[in-house]
Amino acid sequence: MLIITAPGQGAQTPGFLAPWLELPGVAERLGAASELAGCDLVRFGTTASADEIKDTAVAQPLLVAAAIAAASVLSGGDPGDVPADAAAGHSVGELAAGVIAGVLAADDAMRLVGVRGRAMAAAAAAEPTGMTAVLGGDQDTTLAAIARCGLTAANVNGAGQIVAAGTLAELEAFAADPPAGARLRPLQVAGAFHTRHMAPAVAALRDAAADVTAADPAMTLLSNADGAAVTTGKEWLERIVAQVAAPVRWDLCMQTMADLGVTALIELPPAGTLTGLARRALPGVAQLAIKTPEQLGAARDLISEHLAEPDAHGHGHLPEWRLIVAPASGTFRSPPGRADGATAELGAVVSRGAERAVAAPWTLRPAEIIEWLVEDGDPVSEGQPLVRVQQSKEGA
Repeated sequence: MLIITAPGQGAQTPGFLAPWLELPGVAERLGAASELAGCDLVRFGTTASADEIKDTAVAQPLLVAAAIAAASVLSGGDPGDVPADAAAGHSVGELAAGVIAGVLAADDAMRLVGVRGRAMAAAAAAEPTGMTAVLGGDQDTTLAAIARCGLTAANVNGAGQIVAAGTLAELEAFAADPPAGARLRPLQVAGAFHTRHMAPAVAALRDAAADVTAADPAMTLLSNADGAAVTTGKEWLERIVAQVAAPVRWDLCMQTMADLGVTALIELPPAGTLTGLARRALPGVAQLAIKTPEQLGAARDLISEHLAEPDAHGHGHLPEWRLIVAPASGTFRSPPGRADGATAELGAVVSRGAERAVAAPWTLRPAEIIEWLVEDGDPVSEGQPLVRVQQSKEGA
C-alpha cells in the first residue's frame, strides 16, 4: 500500500523549484498558480532569499503549488491522477493532499492557500507569539509541561518531536523550566500557528471556502486533526478550515498509516521532513523524498512495486474506528453514567470557566466505545487522544 505525502511550512529552501521549471508545462502551471494565490511563485521558488520565503503569506502557496506541480509531472497530467492508495499532508500540505485525492480542484486549492497564508500572517502580527520545538524527552511529560505553561502542543510530529506554541511570555516561562530530558529549539516563525491565536484566520478561510465544492476523496485521505481517514469532501473541507487553529497530529497520521498497512511513502517537494519522521516511526516502510526531477523514475518504480489498487482507488482499507481528541486544554469530565457500550455523549473539557463538548463525528448513530484513554478529572492538552470509538450498528 502506497501513500503520497505533502510537507508543511518550514520545508521550503531557497531555489528548490529551479530544476522543476525545466520540465515542460511546469512554468506555465506555476504562473497560473501565482495569479490565483496572489504572489510570484516562480521568483519565490527560484531566486528569492531564505528570509523572503519564510514569510507565511509566501511559504504556504509556494509549498502547495510545488507539491501540485510535482504530482502533475508524476502523473503525466492531472495531479489527481497520481497512482496512490492514500494521501496525507502536514499542515498546509493538506491542501495539496486534497487535490491529489480528488477532493479539491487545483485552482481552488491555490485560491484557498492564498487566503490562508495572508490571514495567518495577519493573525500572527496581532500579538507577539511564537513556537519552540521540543526534541526528545518523554511525550506525556512534555505535553504536561506545555499545558502547565498555558501553551499549546501545536505540532505533535512523533519520533520525539513536539512543537509548543503561544505567547512569548509563556514560551519564556517554558524555557525557564523545560521538561526533563528534552532540548528546546526556538523556531524562526511569525507566530503561534495551529493555536487559538489563529482564530481570525479560521474565519477568513471559512468565508473563502463557502463557495468551494469538495468532492468525496477517491482514495484514503488522512486528516491532521486526529489521524482519521476522512470519507466525505464536506467533512474534509470543515476540518481544513478548523485545522488552522487546531494542533497538527502527524503522529496520529503515521499511526494510521501503520494500522492501514502502508508499505511505501513518497514525499513531494520540497521533501525530506516527513520521510525523516517516517524513518523512525515507520520502520520497514520504503520511503522516497522527491527533491529533484531526477528522482521521478525512482518514484514510479516505487509506485509500481507497492500500489495495492492499480486499477481503482477506494476505501477498502479504511479503519472502522476513530480517535477522538481534546478540543482544548483543561480537565476532562466524563458524562453521567459513563459506559463502555454505545453512547451519544463522550464528555467535555472544562477550562477557565468554559466547557467544550467532546463528540463523535457521527450524528445519526451513537459512538461505541472501544477504549478510554483518560479518566474523569484528568488534565488534558489540546489535541490529546481521549477515546477510541467506532460507529454503533444500532440507531441513536
